[in-house]
Amino acid sequence: MGIFIKVLFYVSGFIIFWAMIGYPVSLKLIGKCYKSRKLEKDYNHQPTVTVMVVAHNEEKVILEKLNNILELDYPQDKIEILVASDNSTDQTNNIVKEFIKKHPERKIRLYEVKARKGKTNAQNEAQKTVTTEYLVMTDANSMLDRNAVKELMAAFTSDDIAYVCGRLSIVNREASDVSSAEAGYWDSDLATREIEGRIQTITAGNGALYACRNSEYHDFDHIQCHDAAMPLYYALKGKRAICNHDAVAYEKAGEVIEDEFKRKVRMNRTILMAILPDIRILNVFKYKWFSYFYFGHRTCRYLLWIAHLIVLLSNALLLANSKFYLLTFTGQLLFYLISLIGTVTRTKNKYVSLIYYYTVTIIAQWFGVYNIVTGRAKPFWEKAESTR
Repeated sequence: MGIFIKVLFYVSGFIIFWAMIGYPVSLKLIGKCYKSRKLEKDYNHQPTVTVMVVAHNEEKVILEKLNNILELDYPQDKIEILVASDNSTDQTNNIVKEFIKKHPERKIRLYEVKARKGKTNAQNEAQKTVTTEYLVMTDANSMLDRNAVKELMAAFTSDDIAYVCGRLSIVNREASDVSSAEAGYWDSDLATREIEGRIQTITAGNGALYACRNSEYHDFDHIQCHDAAMPLYYALKGKRAICNHDAVAYEKAGEVIEDEFKRKVRMNRTILMAILPDIRILNVFKYKWFSYFYFGHRTCRYLLWIAHLIVLLSNALLLANSKFYLLTFTGQLLFYLISLIGTVTRTKNKYVSLIYYYTVTIIAQWFGVYNIVTGRAKPFWEKAESTR
């Protein structure tokens, strides 16, 4: 029994260590072996493109978003704008219709989803009306750099590249400790994705800005999101999903922990499925680096919720064995105490805020698991107001 508890302790501890420290460090070392491999671009590649914006009750930002798309540096005769309104009940649809009337010279369409089933369903429905060669998808509250679409298209330099995502830049990182922590997380994750994409393929994208060939679009289940599902889908088909961080989308992070917590809970609505969504991922001989990437970047992170619980409980049962276990248990208690202090005081200390933010992330995973088990996981959500 003692050996079994020790195995639980060390395996859980390894998962936490590998997810947060081991994998990022190992990837940097591996990346140095591929430092000569650069992202290839072809700016002469300017195919027809539809920029799709999925919106549910986005009256606060939809006008700014449409004007932002009009300012994109891309041939007007090769770009279309499609707003997929997911059963909006505010003024979103009227604003879009009025905008279309004011710009008859541009190809702008509104697709109204009659029954609200979430973002992925809206994308599935609207995509069936698209006739352009490529599809660029972006969120209503994400403002694009002028060269964003041009950069995305320039990265499709070969047939094996099926997906390209851009870089999400947080514009309000100094607004609060929450937005600062989220911006720090993105900085770290973007560095990881850049190396993954340069070597072979990324394990996840972001909803702010990404593109795929219209002919290779896949209808995913409504509960899934493209961020996680698309790169995985293409990777298992032997295709590459990469990132071009010169294609930039600007967005506000949640400025209050309540907004950020809700966002993380809904992000984890498929967490149990995402731990190992397809057994084929383990075939390192076929999928090569992708198997390594997915285990370190996804599987271990999606196991943090249970790993932290097991390492704490098993550590408690091992206290009498040696001073080492007393030290590790004390360290864990101190970690959670610091997080509690951050909760109560909302201090601006960056180290306390970081620990607090990390703990909130783990709790959000637990809520995600709870929603899945109880059947409460839904494909749609209410937007965070502090991100608008």
